[in-house]
Amino acid sequence: MGFFADSLSRMQPSATIAVASKARELKAAGRDVVSLSAGEPDFDTPQNIKDAAIKAIQAGKTKYTDVDGIPELKAAIIAKFSRDNELNYEPAQISVGTGGKQVLYNALLCTINLGDEVVIPAPCWVSYADIVQLAGGTPVCIETKPEDGYRLQPDQLDAAITDKTKWFLFNAPSNPAGAAYNRAQLKALTDVLVKHSHVWVLTDDIYEHLLYDGHEFCTPAQVEPRLFDRTLTLNGLSKAYCMTGWRLGYAGGPKELIAAMRKLQSQSTSNPSSITQWAAVEALTGPQDFIAEHNKEFVKRRDLVVSMLNQASGIKCPTPEGAFYVYPSCAGTIGKTSAGGVKITSDEVFATTLLEEEGVAVVHGAAFAMSPFFRISYATSSDVLEDACQRIQRFCANLKD
Repeated sequence: MGFFADSLSRMQPSATIAVASKARELKAAGRDVVSLSAGEPDFDTPQNIKDAAIKAIQAGKTKYTDVDGIPELKAAIIAKFSRDNELNYEPAQISVGTGGKQVLYNALLCTINLGDEVVIPAPCWVSYADIVQLAGGTPVCIETKPEDGYRLQPDQLDAAITDKTKWFLFNAPSNPAGAAYNRAQLKALTDVLVKHSHVWVLTDDIYEHLLYDGHEFCTPAQVEPRLFDRTLTLNGLSKAYCMTGWRLGYAGGPKELIAAMRKLQSQSTSNPSSITQWAAVEALTGPQDFIAEHNKEFVKRRDLVVSMLNQASGIKCPTPEGAFYVYPSCAGTIGKTSAGGVKITSDEVFATTLLEEEGVAVVHGAAFAMSPFFRISYATSSDVLEDACQRIQRFCANLKD
C-alpha cells in the first residue's frame, strides 16, 4: 500500500464519530438503540443567532472573507477574552477557523517537528494525540486519577516535561471526564510551566461556560500572566452556544504563531463560512442568559446519570464539575461474562457488548487514552438517559463470574 502517506498510518479514525456512526447504522436497521456517544447538546441554536445568520444571507454577506476571520468577529472575540478571561489581544493575535479542531490542527502542524513531545493529561479528547502524531510529534499522555477528580498533579507535569517538550495541551473542563480546576489548582500547574521556559501552552477552553456547583472558570494565561506570550487560548461556539454544525472556533495568541496559522489556513480551507461568522458575532455579543438555563438542565441530567450508574454492579462513577460527560470506571466488570456469552476483557469489549446486547452506545475509555473506563454524554433528555442507565444496570446485573 505504498500509495498512501506514512503520516496517515500514525492516525486512527475518531472513535466518538465511529461509535455514533455505528449507532446510526443499527437504528437504520431497525434496532432499538440509545446513543450516548456524541458530544453534542440537544438544545437548538438560540433564535437570535439563527436570525443573525438569516439576516447575513439576506444582506448578501455570502462572499469570501479574510482567511482567519472578519474584523467584526475578531472584535467580538477580543471583547469576549477581555470580559470573561482578563486577556487583552489585538486583531493580529486572533485566529478564526472552521471549528476548534481546525484551530488546534493549525497550531500543532505549524509548530511540531519530528520528535517533538506534547504533554497531555489523560483521559483526553480522542483527537489530540492523533493530530500530534500526524504532525510528526509524540503525545505524552499522563494518566490522572479518579480520586484526584481526574486532575493533573503538579509533580506529574514536572516529571513529564523533557527538553523535547514543545507543548502542554490542557483542556478544562475536560472531555471526557468533566474535570475542572480552581484557581489554586491551576496556579500550581502554571508554576511548573513558568520554570520550563521552552514549553508552550495550548489550552482548549471549549467547555468554559459549562461549569456547575459554583465552580468559577479560569484559564492558564489569566492565572499566570508570565505565560501569556507562549500560550494559545482556544475556544469555540459548538458546546455552550449549541452550534456544533455551524463549525466556528477561535483562539488568541502570539502574533507570530497566529500569522503562521493564517498561512496554513490560506492553503487549506481559507475562510470559515461567512454566514457562520456573522452568526458568531451575535453569539458572542448578544444575550448570554440561555447558558445558565441550559446548565441547570445539565446539572439535573448529570446527577441522574451519576446516581443510576453508581447503582450498576461493577460501575463507579465520580461526579464531574463541568462539560456534559461522565467517565465511570468499569473495572468491576472486567473478567465477567455477559448474558450473551461474551467475556468482558477490556473497556472496548464492555462498550461493544453493551451496544450489541442492550442497544446503548457509549465510547470506550481506551479511545481517551485511559482504561478501563467509558464515556457517556448526558447532553440528551432525562427520559433517554434514564432508559439508557436502566439498560446499563440490567446489562451489569446479568454479568456472571
